[in-house]
Amino acid sequence: MCLIRLIKHMKIGSEFKVGNMIFLNEKQTATLISNKVAYHAVKDAFIAAVSDKATLFPVVSAAGTMPGSTFSLKSACTETIVGWKTGSYWPQNIALGRPCHGTTIFLLDSDNGSLKAIVEASQVNAFRTAAADAVAVDYLARRDASSLAVFGTGHQAEYEVMAISEVRDIDTVLVVGRSIEKTEALIDKLRKKGVSAKSSDAKTACENADIIITVTTSGTALFQAEWVKPGTHISAMGADKKGKQELPIELYLNAALFCDFESQSVEIGEFQHTKNASIIDIGQVLNGIRSGRISSTDITIFDSSGIAIQDLFVANKLINLFEA
Repeated sequence: MCLIRLIKHMKIGSEFKVGNMIFLNEKQTATLISNKVAYHAVKDAFIAAVSDKATLFPVVSAAGTMPGSTFSLKSACTETIVGWKTGSYWPQNIALGRPCHGTTIFLLDSDNGSLKAIVEASQVNAFRTAAADAVAVDYLARRDASSLAVFGTGHQAEYEVMAISEVRDIDTVLVVGRSIEKTEALIDKLRKKGVSAKSSDAKTACENADIIITVTTSGTALFQAEWVKPGTHISAMGADKKGKQELPIELYLNAALFCDFESQSVEIGEFQHTKNASIIDIGQVLNGIRSGRISSTDITIFDSSGIAIQDLFVANKLINLFEA
């Protein structure tokens, strides 16, 4: 029986193997993942990414036959983990009642190149993305930061807020959205999880937030640089391809800039809009090579373009948890 047939016939909730190859389905990975698991895996991945034993390869972007459908391939290798992640976006799935975003992670045996694991990770991807934000906030935001502004009301926004709430004592969340209905829906979800949230305009949110999170598909700046107060931390989570932009470029002049991986950030991330700026990989802050926030008045910016090592480390962690 071919591999695809075997996967289709596997029992939900059981580990599946063909030889030494492991398959974890969406239901299994969604059960195993948590903010804590994702945080520690992503933190380790950031540190690994800046070591001389790691290589991140250029992102491959492609499109499907359906209008607006896209997919990408991000790959990397370290001393012990080798593989790639595919991410897809099929907007037509909304009409079918199916998720628009999909993620699958493939791991190879680092010794012989054979397929080691296939890990379905669509919900995991939401935790992984939010974990990158949480790590950045934990190391760059002021320790007394308590007010959070989130720009964007899509699927990912809730995950961002909840992940940050685990590393900072957030007492106020200001939600900035284009749609009143989606804004109120996100506020309702957050309130049901015990988070105090309310809607806000962009200017008020920036002027009152200690932490600003942007999680949109925008191609233009979401607010003005002068609205951001000293001491603010900003995580730009949305830019992951050419042409996307969430932050005003004027903000870069008076801010300390950090990212998940510089060469990718300036190619497809938020910092594609910088010119000869000094940008620090967050992994260098985590391992103590570079400084993060220096003073309480610093404005710090973290760009997350999403790097493959994060996905590989999270997938490996889930496999270890499953087999424990």
